[in-house]
Amino acid sequence: MPLETYSSTVSATQEHLDDLVLALLPQQGQWSQDAYLWLTEQTNRLLEFTDGYIEVLPMPTDEHQTILAYLYQTFFVFLQTVGGKVLFAPLRLRIRNRKFREPDMLLVCAADDPRRQNRFWLGADLVVEIVSPDKPERDLIEKRNDYAEAQIPEYWIVDPRDETIMVLRLEGDAYVEHGIFTRGSQATSVLLDGFTIQVAAVFDAA
Repeated sequence: MPLETYSSTVSATQEHLDDLVLALLPQQGQWSQDAYLWLTEQTNRLLEFTDGYIEVLPMPTDEHQTILAYLYQTFFVFLQTVGGKVLFAPLRLRIRNRKFREPDMLLVCAADDPRRQNRFWLGADLVVEIVSPDKPERDLIEKRNDYAEAQIPEYWIVDPRDETIMVLRLEGDAYVEHGIFTRGSQATSVLLDGFTIQVAAVFDAA
């Protein structure tokens, strides 16, 4: 078979396969939790799930990943002294039945916390999100509500746009501000006694 004919046949076969796969996938609003979990195990894209709807998150940028790496290293060193565990995306966090998020970073204060499951975590003590420019309200509003719903005690919102770190603590069913930290100050944690991080160092890392 000539190379041109073979390439055309392969391309047509792939197109048919793509069409078939798309036809078999659930429509938005009709995804099950099991189907979502299956999908996330077939791709390296970050996917979140709420009551039948899939949301594809933007691919992280160099700036985003550099800030995340600095934060992770700082939290990791601190948690080594207290026996906690910190990890970073991609790792699914179940908010409740039929709702999953992919925090940029999440941790538990005890490494043997039973919420640490292999396939996904059932909860966390602290989560961190780096604000994405494509949809800031995802991190500032939507995930703030979701992590409060999951009863996560502390939520850090790191915003490269104005170089701030907002630390929120859970009070009842909602978050209140522990502090909004800017250049020249140290962000502090309510949950992790003694933990601080220089705000300037976080954004200068990028």
